[in-house]
Amino acid sequence: MLAGCGRYADFTLPAPSGQPREVHWRWVPPKDPLLRPSGGEVDVLNPSMANGKLFYSVFDGKTWYTALDGKRVLTPKGWEGGYIAANGSVIFHGGQYWHWYHVLGPDIPKIAFARSKDGQEWDRDTSPALDVGPRGSWDERGVADPYVIEAGGSLYLYYLGQDRARQQRLGVATSTDGHTWTKLRSNPILEVGEPGSFDENGLGEPAIWTSYGSWWMLYTGRAHDEVRRIGLARSSDGVRWQKVKGFIIQGDQPWNAKVVCDPHVEPLPDGRVKVWFGGGDVAHPAERIHGQIGLGELIPEP
Repeated sequence: MLAGCGRYADFTLPAPSGQPREVHWRWVPPKDPLLRPSGGEVDVLNPSMANGKLFYSVFDGKTWYTALDGKRVLTPKGWEGGYIAANGSVIFHGGQYWHWYHVLGPDIPKIAFARSKDGQEWDRDTSPALDVGPRGSWDERGVADPYVIEAGGSLYLYYLGQDRARQQRLGVATSTDGHTWTKLRSNPILEVGEPGSFDENGLGEPAIWTSYGSWWMLYTGRAHDEVRRIGLARSSDGVRWQKVKGFIIQGDQPWNAKVVCDPHVEPLPDGRVKVWFGGGDVAHPAERIHGQIGLGELIPEP
């Protein structure tokens, strides 16, 4: 069944960087948001930093679009439907911005791909970069929340998959050109939490980096009451993951009291990790949460 619908393979990521050591991450939160809605915007969320440019998602009450420097740079068009061209991941590759983003066309979430020289004008692919899986698969009813990294000459896309029961978990795919992706045969790579846990109702929005001899993942977890928080997982190969028990980033200010989500990471030479993230004060899985963007840090400690 899998061989007849899409590309699948067994693979791992290259060996993680850094000297292996036991490390505990301490979260240093911001007090105030970095970016707030303005000028008719309802939510600003899903930050993605590339080559010094901060791309982010905006909901205007009807449509989700991608913005840069306060301007719309990508709105849904054609096969992408009319609701969303956002919740994306941008990298700077070969002198261009490469952007993978969530669309809803024709009625199922899929991942699209576009390229740009300046981050303003985009050349879009005319079909999904990552499509849903075959009937009965873990990602049959939707793929979304892309996060792309480069490692060892290949690209790796971590993403949310949704099954027919609307359960949302995480998987990974690999590519050399950004458009044709091969999914890991053993997906999903991370499961929802036990009943009563902060991530029992679904996972999403992974963010990946490597340091201290491990691959690390921040991810958003949805609780039963739709309060969202960020968890941490660790891996030696990028495909087999273990959640780090006891690590949860939750809102500590009125503006992010109910939602902390959408992490984007930038490892620094001294071992710290910058974390851009979304926050909101309404417990809802999608929009109208008074979404704002913050910037915090993870500090490594023995």
